[in-house]
Amino acid sequence: MDITEVKVFPVDEEKLKAYITIVIDHCFVVRDLKIISGAAGLFVAMPSKRRKDGTFKDLAHPLNQSTRATMEEKILKAYLAEIKNTENRTSRSAEEAENADTTKETR
Repeated sequence: MDITEVKVFPVDEEKLKAYITIVIDHCFVVRDLKIISGAAGLFVAMPSKRRKDGTFKDLAHPLNQSTRATMEEKILKAYLAEIKNTENRTSRSAEEAENADTTKETR
């Protein structure tokens, strides 16, 4: 099994940091994984459904720890890269706006 694509959809909430969609082997998609900020740091929560008794049941999940670790590593790496790219775009936009203001003032 190979995760061939990871799509990151950042969210600005206290604990929920992003929704994730993964593609496995270019042929199987899993949506609604979540990046959660917990007491021990970031972790990946599997897609789940609320049951009638109020508890949640995973809809899809790895069957062993090594698969879970591989998935988390790839997903968290993609999430951190997306956050870094977003920060870079934001700082470039701020610099461009500042440069535009300075150019107007010197005219």
